[in-house]
Amino acid sequence: MAGLMLSGCGLSSGSSLPLAVEPGIIQPVPELEGQTITVGSKNFTEQLIMGYLGEFALAAAGANVRDLSSIQGSTTARNALTNDQIDILWDYTGTSWVNYNGNTDPIPDARAQFEAVKKQDLERNGVAWVAVDYQVDNTYAFAVNQDAAQRLGVQKNSDIPKIMAEHPEDATFCVDTEFASRNDGLPGVEETYGFKTDPSKVKVLTEGAIYQATAQGTCTFGEVFTTDGRIKSLNLKVLADDKQFFPRYNIGVTLRDEMLKRYPQLAQVFQPISEKLTNEELMKLNAQVDVEGRDPADVARDWMAEQGLVKIPGQG
Repeated sequence: MAGLMLSGCGLSSGSSLPLAVEPGIIQPVPELEGQTITVGSKNFTEQLIMGYLGEFALAAAGANVRDLSSIQGSTTARNALTNDQIDILWDYTGTSWVNYNGNTDPIPDARAQFEAVKKQDLERNGVAWVAVDYQVDNTYAFAVNQDAAQRLGVQKNSDIPKIMAEHPEDATFCVDTEFASRNDGLPGVEETYGFKTDPSKVKVLTEGAIYQATAQGTCTFGEVFTTDGRIKSLNLKVLADDKQFFPRYNIGVTLRDEMLKRYPQLAQVFQPISEKLTNEELMKLNAQVDVEGRDPADVARDWMAEQGLVKIPGQG
């Protein structure tokens, strides 16, 4: 398994689970007892939290968990999975559909999108999907601060071309590196909504810096994730994607098909998380890290304990 095969792969060998848990709703699974399973995550807050949720679930089930969090970039994380460097990665249906599999047209219906992703990923890449959460859709969006919303009257993405024509000084955008070039990012938005940004007015920032820059008016339109807790804390207004350009980004567990066949019990380990996690809940968890400064592992374990999924040793 990946936990035993990381040397020479270019990624760190991983670390042990940072906090202990005991079984709750998630009970020990005899087939997983003592098996080493490596959980990876991408390098942003929500992914770190989701990675730890998965790790605590596996620990409660009896597995020996290795933590390989904060892998730089979606493609690198995905390659780590397909190259046996990690075993488990929470991922997004839209990312797989557009980024990994090269499709250009998203499917608006969440279940239909998932079924298409599941089929294509399995046939093309040997990647299986389990525990998909239709209550969590962390899709892209543009947001503006309240001053821009009121002053420009902007409500939806279709308003952007008009703003650019009538108020060119306000046609400023803050995006991250991936969004600036991804098919499901800025190039696709421009094509769908019929505008072309002036490169000199597009600021490429780190994902975390975009929210503050948008709130402060450094840029008018900021790229955001719809489950990010900073949207509420900074009182940003999310624009409606009225032409339904952005794919559905429902979250689910991805793993190699051969591993799922070896341990089909993994699906039942992660399913209770998907049944309890919603956009609103995830936004609160993200805010605890990004706004309150808490550690993602602490946030993840506390939530799982509150939901009864696991127990914290010494707390009954």
